[in-house]
Amino acid sequence: MQDIAEQLQAWHAAGRSFAVATVVGVSGSAPRDPGAALAVDAAGEAIGSVSGGCVEGAVYELCQAAIESGEPVLERFGYSDEDAFAVGLTCGGVLDVFVQPIRPGADDGLDAGIAYIASGTPVALARVIAGPGGLVGATVAVTADTHHGALPPALPPAPSTAQPSPAAAPAATRPARHLLAALEQAVVTEARAMLDAGRTGRIVLGLDGRPCDDRDQGTVTCFVESYVPAPRMLVFGAIDFAAAVVRIGRFLGYRVTVCDARPVFATKQRFPEADEVVVDWPHRYLDSQLDRIDGRTVLCVLTHDAKFDIPLLERALRLPVGYVGAMGSRRTHRDREARLREVGLTEAEIGRLRSPIGLDLGARTPEETAVSVAAEIIAHRRGGSCLPLNAGDGPIHHEAPATPEEPRARRTHRTHAA
Repeated sequence: MQDIAEQLQAWHAAGRSFAVATVVGVSGSAPRDPGAALAVDAAGEAIGSVSGGCVEGAVYELCQAAIESGEPVLERFGYSDEDAFAVGLTCGGVLDVFVQPIRPGADDGLDAGIAYIASGTPVALARVIAGPGGLVGATVAVTADTHHGALPPALPPAPSTAQPSPAAAPAATRPARHLLAALEQAVVTEARAMLDAGRTGRIVLGLDGRPCDDRDQGTVTCFVESYVPAPRMLVFGAIDFAAAVVRIGRFLGYRVTVCDARPVFATKQRFPEADEVVVDWPHRYLDSQLDRIDGRTVLCVLTHDAKFDIPLLERALRLPVGYVGAMGSRRTHRDREARLREVGLTEAEIGRLRSPIGLDLGARTPEETAVSVAAEIIAHRRGGSCLPLNAGDGPIHHEAPATPEEPRARRTHRTHAA
């Protein structure tokens, strides 16, 4: 919806009802990726596209019907062997399209999601596209530190002329309230993880919130759309280890920048997989990026040279970034801490520094070291214990700490990571 967000916000602000059709599944040679959207307002105006023309007419009609009935619908479109001009994809692919009616002011999740998308605020929109009655169409808008919306949604009743929806099951068949609370928290947690990675796709959960297979009975399928630029990884120090960190950073979905003050080393030829290579003093470059970094930004300081490190870390450890790690021996780390105290950093600020950088994997090569660094970044983001999975018997996928009310989990992680 990001491509049509401005018009959607205008309709929403004017109080106009509309329906949004979103591609939520693709297989074969389909023309558009998941997340592509077409919207139709109550007056019949259409914006966007779900297929580049193949099924636009049929989807347009579904949107009009959804506006009238107030009921969401999940529809599959595929190629018709009998009639290539029938409603279907002549390219041979299959599209799953979810059509959702939107009435401004009726659903907190949708209202907040549209506002966040229009403003450019990073947000993940999690919508229930399949599941028990009363849940289909429920929307939760998830940001880095809060969420809006609930399961089930507080939607107004559909007009009396509407046909009964398959999703409109009696209240007695709906999940119990305590299950909905667990499910809602699981949706928020999974959506926040996808937002953090900038990913869009489906998640399938049991009614108790546990991840499960979509072939299982009693599941809820959500489509999560992340509206966010790729998180940034800033790698300072154009050394051989940096090239491996760049590669794994790109693999994890980061937009990676390499910065070094030495032009002979900071070249695109040496770091072809970096999104950009900058020749500048690290601290000066960081000062120029203050409006482009956020809580997802990762800083990897690989120079282990005090004249570069200290001015850089003095600034970095006072910024609201997600991770700051610095390479060096334990002796280098102790010296670095002493220098940071001399320039006025507090113990709490110094405590944010991950140094020596990475987890203890016994790494030797640049590639192994990059895996070690990446593992620590992931564990820090997700609240992992850094222990082998077979060392415990709890859930493999657990809730990462995400709010100030959960400092204990973060402190525990730091203890394990050390």
